[in-house]
This record gives sequence, C-alpha cells and structure tokens, in this order.
Amino acid sequence: MSGTPVYWDYLKLAELLALQGGLDNDEDRLLPDELHFILVHQVSELWFKLILRELRLARDELENPLAEERVPHVVHHLNRINAILKLCVSSFEVMETLTPQDFLDFRDKLIPASGFQSFQMREIEILLGLEETTQRHTYGKADAMEHIRALAEHSPAGALAWARIEGARSELSLRASLHRWLFRTPIEGSTPDQEGDVVVVADFVERYLDGLRTMHASQFDRMKDLPDADPDGLESKFSGLRKQARAYLEAEDAPEPERARLVRIRAAVLFLESYRHLPLLAWPRTLVDTVVELEEQLVLWRHRHARMVERTIGRRIGTGGSSGVDYLDLTTNYRVFRELWAARTLLLPRAYLPPLRNPDFYGFAG
Repeated sequence: MSGTPVYWDYLKLAELLALQGGLDNDEDRLLPDELHFILVHQVSELWFKLILRELRLARDELENPLAEERVPHVVHHLNRINAILKLCVSSFEVMETLTPQDFLDFRDKLIPASGFQSFQMREIEILLGLEETTQRHTYGKADAMEHIRALAEHSPAGALAWARIEGARSELSLRASLHRWLFRTPIEGSTPDQEGDVVVVADFVERYLDGLRTMHASQFDRMKDLPDADPDGLESKFSGLRKQARAYLEAEDAPEPERARLVRIRAAVLFLESYRHLPLLAWPRTLVDTVVELEEQLVLWRHRHARMVERTIGRRIGTGGSSGVDYLDLTTNYRVFRELWAARTLLLPRAYLPPLRNPDFYGFAG
C-alpha cells in the first residue's frame, strides 16, 4: 500500500548496505577481511554521530535559563554518551578478530588515509573543549588540524570535513558551558551576584586548606616513626603538597584577568564533591560524576584503540605518516575537564571538612 511505512525504507537499508564497497565501490573486489574492517569503522562513525548530537543537547540544556532544573536532562544525555563509549570500547574485541597478517594484505591501499582523519572524532574533542593550542599533540611533525585542512582541499568530502571542524570551533564547548554552570554554583549559600561572595569563597578555600593541614599533621604523626622514615623529608613533602594545593585553588597557573573566575569554579567543584551528601547537591554532584565518567570512557577508548593497533601492526609508521601507536599513546593523556580530576587529589575525609556556614540553604540542618 502506497505510503505505508516499511522497515527497510524508514532505515534506508538499501542505501546503507550499499556503502561498503571500499575505494573501488565494489564489494566483490574486497579482500575477505576488508569488509569487516570497513563495517567496524562505519559503525563507529555512526555512534560518533549520535555522540555529537547528545553533546550539543547536553550543552544546550546547561545554557538553558532554567539550567538548574534541567540538570537531570543534562545527565540523561551524558549517560547516553557514556553508554555509547562503553560500546565503542567493547567493539575493539570485534576488530581484533582481524589477524595482523590478514590486515597487512590490504593495509597499504589505505595510505595515506588515517583514523586521525575522522573529522567526527575531532569534532567531539572540540565540542568537549580540548584546547587545540595547548593540549593537542602534533600529528607527526605537522599541526594536527592543519593536516586535515590540507587534505580537505582535494575533495568535496574533505571540504565537508573541514567545514564541520570549523563549525564546531565556533560553538560553545561543553567545558565552557560546565564552567559557566560551576561559576554560578552556590558556595556556602552565596552566589556570584551577591555582595561579599568573593569573601565567602576565600573563607571556604582558607578553611579547606586548614583541614588539609590538619589531615597532613595526623598522617605525619602516623608515618614519622615507620622503619626507614625520614621525618624531615616527609614534612617537606606534605608542605609541598599544601603549597601546590594553595597555588591551584588560588589559580596561580592562570593569567591574572582569569583568576577570580577560575578560583570560584575550582572552589565550586571542591564544594560539590565535599558536601555531596546534601540534598540540594544530589543532582549537581551526579552531573559532575557523569562528566568524569564521560572523560574516563573516552580515555579508555583511546587506550583500547592504541592497544588494538599495537596488537595488529606493532609500532610501525601509521598509514597517515605519523608515528602510529606512539601518537595514539600520547592522546591518552588528554584531559578536558581538568578541574574535576584535580579535585580528587584535594578531597578531604569527612572528619577534616570545614563545618558548613549555612547548612539550611542546602536542605540539611546539623
């Protein structure tokens, strides 16, 4: 019947299943394992497409004027991304059914194609908030993005890839949006638009550092008499840790104009993580956990990717001319949401936390 929905039409299966012909656009000419190689990567790109959609939805929810009420929706979108990334990590098990020798039979026809040219993965990195000038490693000896831009000049598909990357560069990243949300987070019941907020935040940071000092003193007392202990060296280490903590919480690593804002953001992360038991912080701390999990899953994906490549081709030069596995290993050190990770180093046991100045604000008395 005309107009009746049919499964294969809705999913465009005829078109979808005709896209595995490789460079010759002829599936019959593919080597036995080449179809497997193409399909695994195409499926990954489809998942990346959904990740990009969910990233933008999560970011837009955080930018909603009612952002605090929309946090559960942000978490929902991020949880979907995390589930996809877990699936992508597990997909390397399928990829590894391709033996090294069988891959070598068709690998050279890929030159100079490279997985780095996955413009959707580059989009994901940009939309997350990876800083290209300070964080992204060079691709071989070339600037990573310049490598893609140069390739994009030679084909309509390349032009699309570069347009997508430039479009992502013009958007607000999830990191930037998350920082805006963290900046608004009440600390001891105080918000940035209130008079005296700077004093409240500074007081919280100072009292937190006092708690850190007390904890270190307790740990020193328990360690100083251990066999082969070096009390002077131990005290020096604890002192150095406190100096690092103060420098971080006072944002000494940031340019002067950015420090005040970053001080509040870092204090907000520490506050959310430290008092996560408070009813009013239930969803905010869930959001923080979900973002940390997202980055953890992406790091696991990068690591799993590197190990799969090493298992298959060792440490030879990549098809794109880069150092192959060495480059992939470098990317496992990327951390976009650095403040969320740094807080883990500074967290105090509950016994050393400074008492809340305004517990009623957070729905908790006592």
